[in-house]
Amino acid sequence: MSTIRQVIPFSGLGRGDVGLVGGKNASLGEMIVNLGPAGVRVPDGFASTADAYREFLDTGGLRQRITDQIDLLNGGAPLDEVGAAIRAAMLGTPLPPALEEELAAAYARLGREAGREDPDVAVRSSATAEDLPEASFAGQQDTYLNVRGREGLLDACRRCYASLFTDRAIDYRERTGFDQLAVALSVGVQLMVRSDLAGAGVMFTLDTESGFPDAVVVSAAWGLGETVVSGQVDPDEYLVFKPLLENPGLDPVIHTEIGAKRRKAVYADRGLTRTLDTSAEERVRQVLDAAEVRLLAGWGVVIERHYGCPMDIEWAKDGRTGEIFIVQARPETVVSRRRATMLHRFRLTGSGESLVDGIAVGEAIGTGAVCALTTAVALERFPAGAVLVTGITDPDWEPLMKRAAAIVTDHGGRTSHAAIVSRELGVPAIVGTGHATELLHDGQEVTVCCAEGEDGHVYAGLLDYEQSEIDLAGLAKTRTRVMLNLADPAAAFRWWQLPADGVGLARMEFVVAHQVKAHPMALVHPDRLDAEERRRVDALTDGYEDRTRYFTDRLAQGIARIAASRWPDPVIVRTSDFKTNEYAKLVGGRPFEPLEANPMIGWRGASRYYSEGYREGFALECRALRRVRDEMGLTNVVVMIPFCRTTGEADRVLAVMADEGLPRGGNGLKVYVMAEIPANVILAAEFAERFDGFSIGSNDLTQLTLGVDRDSDALAHLFDETDPAVTRSIETLIATAHAAGRPVGLCGQRPSDDPAFTRFLVRAGIDSISVAPDSFVAVKEHVAAAERA
Repeated sequence: MSTIRQVIPFSGLGRGDVGLVGGKNASLGEMIVNLGPAGVRVPDGFASTADAYREFLDTGGLRQRITDQIDLLNGGAPLDEVGAAIRAAMLGTPLPPALEEELAAAYARLGREAGREDPDVAVRSSATAEDLPEASFAGQQDTYLNVRGREGLLDACRRCYASLFTDRAIDYRERTGFDQLAVALSVGVQLMVRSDLAGAGVMFTLDTESGFPDAVVVSAAWGLGETVVSGQVDPDEYLVFKPLLENPGLDPVIHTEIGAKRRKAVYADRGLTRTLDTSAEERVRQVLDAAEVRLLAGWGVVIERHYGCPMDIEWAKDGRTGEIFIVQARPETVVSRRRATMLHRFRLTGSGESLVDGIAVGEAIGTGAVCALTTAVALERFPAGAVLVTGITDPDWEPLMKRAAAIVTDHGGRTSHAAIVSRELGVPAIVGTGHATELLHDGQEVTVCCAEGEDGHVYAGLLDYEQSEIDLAGLAKTRTRVMLNLADPAAAFRWWQLPADGVGLARMEFVVAHQVKAHPMALVHPDRLDAEERRRVDALTDGYEDRTRYFTDRLAQGIARIAASRWPDPVIVRTSDFKTNEYAKLVGGRPFEPLEANPMIGWRGASRYYSEGYREGFALECRALRRVRDEMGLTNVVVMIPFCRTTGEADRVLAVMADEGLPRGGNGLKVYVMAEIPANVILAAEFAERFDGFSIGSNDLTQLTLGVDRDSDALAHLFDETDPAVTRSIETLIATAHAAGRPVGLCGQRPSDDPAFTRFLVRAGIDSISVAPDSFVAVKEHVAAAERA
């Protein structure tokens, strides 16, 4: 009879026991003992030890049989044959009697403590080398849910042991140099959370695509969590901003995306679990409410602080009690290992038709011919460098995924199998496209682009692209602030590593056009729309009783993501600056926009905000800004008014803002004005009395100073931002603004293209220069050189 202790309650374990029970089980014990007092709920359970596994290997010559099969693999035998032979040998070997008795006794004790006989439990594998900083074995071994009774438990434990030798696990250990028999396996047995009656999902304590450390990303779907991890569903996704979590008066949920959630896993009447379709009502409803998202994110931060590293966490909600539990937590081992000072960037330089869109995983670009598959095939049938297109992936697909130039799936979110493995491999992937397998065909040449924000695009043809690597550690510090021009909220986190001094221009109209899509006045007055436009507005605002709330929600979340990306540095948000012809292109926009001969100098900017034709639309913009600043707490947002022609107009706009709860100075609010009209320069002292700063829009200032249509090819040779009339205007504005104690910045393309213009701005005393992110490093270097001169 063995004297080795083979089963230990979670309460007797801690993170120092990885060698004894694996990272997963050691972590569960660590959280129960140390984080339970902080309110983090973890279901109770127990774990078999690595010694128990080793004793199992010594049963019936099993160790030697495994060794013989690995020798065959090293001699060229097919991986799938070797794996199948090892698993069959393990499943055919009974557990040692002492281990069976200890497992059964621990299970009975767990049931007594839970107050029920034969409790339903989750039986999970935990490799003893799992989740080490230099390796990630997570997900390679099996988990069994809704296991009941002694015999069911023992069978699941034996199957977990066998899963240590899945084809994926064998291959991973071969590639990473782990001895196949040096890695042991512990089995964790944990009380089930009845998430089949509610929902479950995954949480990361950093943004998994960009590595942005101040975000918690929560994914959620109905039913048991296996559908999220396996990529069978497109889950809801919630983005929470960590720095504001501790203030109970703020709402730190800065983005919510409702996933399709077409399937869910539930308890089976016979057997363990089954998967079925969700209802139409479940597909449009959020799995979690704001309070639950906040609770989870708060636990994520607590867990991250305790472990001292970013974490990958699984959670589940019990549909009987409404309680939420953490069921797994492990260190995140892919994104967090990137060098923080090294910026890798891909940029698409070619153009082509977008064939399929989905969720971008990673930030790279891949090209190749499509290989569309419904099942995993032998390696020799998958061409190296092809673009793998399929419905979903699981561990059986991994040998093919390693050979792919890119991966595209119909289903799955950021925490699906395809997403997790593609990050590990560094292969660009687009998941959750919905219908890639229908639209892409074998042999079709495509470009898979994940370098344009959170939306990935599959383009027709093999497009040109650039790849760069920048070490940010050597960038010089400058007195002149170098800031970013940002428009796309989805791409904002991509640039968090840049040592920028904030955002000098965030374009609200981009957020409206791409995130909201509807004209604000169409939401206020849908009665003015024709039947087709009304249908389109209804489709966009589905689920909103108040259509205007749709506008403020989408706009606020877009602005919040940009503001969070640079917190606490200033983020200057320009209120909408569409021209009338551009506004008219928004959904429902045509009835609210006049036809103008010259929209460039027509009804735009400040003139709209107090007018009867748009006053209610501007009110929605103000409400979104107020929500970002006052409710979410992102008080680094500075509001900037574009195309303000007169001081009287400035007064009227500021009065409207105050009426809408955005008074200048309220809650620290600063209001800037775009300096893009000669009147802004001539009356700079008067504008300085009304605004807290100036931002030079060099394109419009040049256009209106020289009387040149900036879009005219015939006059292109006259459009020159370095013309003395323009540069003297800039110098005059800076001097007058500084005399009044007001800062002046410039946002435009010219500093990116012309180092001499950058030198002029520095000599003139500009306070900040704001440029596109891909020009930041060059402009920063130009500014540093100008300051040294």
